[in-house]
Amino acid sequence: MAESPELLAGYNALAEQFGKSSLPAVAKQVVLITASVANGCEYCVAAHSTLALRARVPAAVVEDLRADRPLDDPALEAVRRLTHAMVAQRGWVTEAEIEEFLAAGHTRRHVLDIVLGVGMKTLSNYTNHIACTPLDPAWADQAWTGAQVRG
Repeated sequence: MAESPELLAGYNALAEQFGKSSLPAVAKQVVLITASVANGCEYCVAAHSTLALRARVPAAVVEDLRADRPLDDPALEAVRRLTHAMVAQRGWVTEAEIEEFLAAGHTRRHVLDIVLGVGMKTLSNYTNHIACTPLDPAWADQAWTGAQVRG
């Protein structure tokens, strides 16, 4: 990203705003890991898994996200499902998917906060794909490959 100061500045601005968003802290981690898994970004899945664990997100939640498995917590599962749908369907989520998300106790603002998180992760996921970014030693314990989801 440093080769494009504008990309780096844009990513940093989005990250700052996503950090301020109305989603609960654990839900933010769910968005970041889910989007990275859906985009197959090995670097970001490892990095965000490490950061989520440091933020005291339960290890079982992180493991399920990495494996693209449903979460036991209905509110977090709604975040995972909507995030995955947004990435897979390129934002064309149905009203039924949004209503299901809202029924889990979320708000329309949360829907848009997920859009923000997906946009942020799309910038970094795609950049890492293009750059073939090597995994930092700090994330090595959480190394991940897309093959873990694809089987």
